[in-house]
Amino acid sequence: MVLDQGPGAATPGPTRRQLHEARLRRRSLTIATLSTVGVVLAIYLLVPLAPGWERVQRSFFNGEILVETFPTLLRAFTIDVMIFLWCAPAIAIWALVIALCRDVRNPALYPLKLFAIAYTDVFRGVPVILVVYLIGFGVPGLGLPRPWNSPYIWGSVALVLTYSAYVAEIYRSGIESIHPSQRAAAESLGLSQWHVMRDVILPQALRRVVPANMNMLIALQKDVALLSFIGPVEIFRQAGVFKSLLANFTPYVGAAIIFLAVTIPATRYADRLIARQARARS
Repeated sequence: MVLDQGPGAATPGPTRRQLHEARLRRRSLTIATLSTVGVVLAIYLLVPLAPGWERVQRSFFNGEILVETFPTLLRAFTIDVMIFLWCAPAIAIWALVIALCRDVRNPALYPLKLFAIAYTDVFRGVPVILVVYLIGFGVPGLGLPRPWNSPYIWGSVALVLTYSAYVAEIYRSGIESIHPSQRAAAESLGLSQWHVMRDVILPQALRRVVPANMNMLIALQKDVALLSFIGPVEIFRQAGVFKSLLANFTPYVGAAIIFLAVTIPATRYADRLIARQARARS
């Protein structure tokens, strides 16, 4: 028998355990806030008293130089963003091709599997900067006509080749995380291996690896600055120009601030995705 509770019926209040947990959360938040404020105040008051602080401030934290150079650094950062925007989709597509080659099960296609294994081993084993130098200087050194000798093109190719090896392994981990019973069930329904991969495995695998790929995107955004070594005047090279002109390291700090303004929110978003995925699994 279900009792009819009218609008005036009393609703159950919080239990004693819930009240205790709420008190503990408030206490923890208060302690964390006070300790953080105390540390920040200690840094603010004690760091300027350290010997040599004035020299450090003039060389790294010069407000006038930061205000003067920041707009130009921000404009140079747009080049980093453009390189990132055309590299990211190319990496996603090429990495997926490599991951699918690594997963082939047809004996006739075994050379594709060997190619994918060799590719990931080579480009994960060679430092990014070395690949950038080899391709960014080596290919234009062949005497190609314009615009095919552009450092923007070959620097981007170097990033795509290197990062695709890492992202391909992330894709592969997502593919292998799908239980084999799903593949077997799909094949028992008469689906081909290609349709099993396209319609059953990949949709699940790609969702599972989104947080890991977010971290790779953050790393790619930072490593775009490596292309400055082969010519493009992006934010890192522009900061170096200002450092040479002004004999001051503050422009590098300004460049770091711009990178942090982009990467910290992206990192927090990636952490949120990871936490959401962990909650879903539990």
